[in-house]
Amino acid sequence: MEYSAQLQTMHEIACAAGQQIMQVYESGAPVEVATKDDASPLTEADRRAHQLITDALSGLPEELPILSEESESISYDERSEWQTYWLVDPLDGTKEFISRNGEFTVNIALIDNGIARAGVVHVPVSGFSYVGELGYGAWKIQPDGAAERIFPTTLTPDHQCLRVVASRSHLGEREQQIVARLRERFEDLEMINMGSSLKFCLLAEGGADFYPRLAPTSEWDTAAAHAVLRAAGGDVVTSDFLPLRYNQKAELLNPYFMAMADASFDWREILKQP
Repeated sequence: MEYSAQLQTMHEIACAAGQQIMQVYESGAPVEVATKDDASPLTEADRRAHQLITDALSGLPEELPILSEESESISYDERSEWQTYWLVDPLDGTKEFISRNGEFTVNIALIDNGIARAGVVHVPVSGFSYVGELGYGAWKIQPDGAAERIFPTTLTPDHQCLRVVASRSHLGEREQQIVARLRERFEDLEMINMGSSLKFCLLAEGGADFYPRLAPTSEWDTAAAHAVLRAAGGDVVTSDFLPLRYNQKAELLNPYFMAMADASFDWREILKQP
């Protein structure tokens, strides 16, 4: 296998967490939902996945700090000293989990100096995973372990078809304005709605071209899939076309961003304000 032993270990941990999630998902019992301080939902599946992942990562030789969505709050004074750390969303798409549409994932990222260096996005319902590491590449792994190298789509200057992926839950006025500008440039524009970090992975494997997100997200929501997309050959930038980086400030909310399959395409010219 071409990817690193470290990425393989991350994948194994994500799959084990996915099994914990599926035990809850397939139990047939009603999903009990608690509400966290930020009003987001929390289930037994979130808690189980968090515990498995943090226990497993804590036992690795690297002994790196761990920041999980379900961790106790860690001050920026402490986090600012971290050069390399694990950034985890044990169950990305809790709303999708509760609605049982299958579009939820386990996300594990390795952050190095603010950059998402490696990431695993595991889909418990299907058993598929997306993994990527800068300098190595990105792969889609089948439930039986077979891995296929993935690449994003390249757009030509005269390209007239565009596939835009958007959240099932969020398509605000600003995203609609971006879509309107894209419609002026592309004759054929297809909208694809999808939950969780799978939107980045769709770009990474060539299934979509552009994903604008001008609504709040947290760093653990994006880091793993960001790493996969960049390793595949795409990129994620802020709405000001600056690199999206991690652990740069006290709050853990991302700036607004745009994910693109073909980072060399002239998105800035198309999306500039009239």
